[in-house]
Amino acid sequence: MSQQIFINLPIKNMERSKAFFGALGYSFNPQFTNEQGACMVVQEGSIYVMLLVESFFQTFTKKSIADTSKTTEVLLCLSCESRAGVDEMVRKALAAGGKAPNAPQDHGFMYAHGFEDLDGHIWELAYMDMSAAPATPQQA
Repeated sequence: MSQQIFINLPIKNMERSKAFFGALGYSFNPQFTNEQGACMVVQEGSIYVMLLVESFFQTFTKKSIADTSKTTEVLLCLSCESRAGVDEMVRKALAAGGKAPNAPQDHGFMYAHGFEDLDGHIWELAYMDMSAAPATPQQA
């Protein structure tokens, strides 16, 4: 069975968030986008991020929304096709107002870096060269 994933994230300002993620190259499905929520397309047909204004997000849960200036509620990780792709996405995020909370990490077979969006959500980006990955005991 094929599944889709819809990640729901609280945001403070719809237009600001759409502009930020638009600067990173993402598009939005207009059928599921309005002033309360925007459906960001990460991978057509399978991966979407619902950016929901905090007051609307709150209608889905009785729990309080995490204060991302003090806590981390989730780490999102997206794969990239190359090391250069990781660096380019971080460059775009920083140019659009995001922050880089950590330095790039080079593990040989895996290269990772990330950014914090305008609402404090942390997006990790990773490129993995599986041909250079260490063998597990089952593969040896």
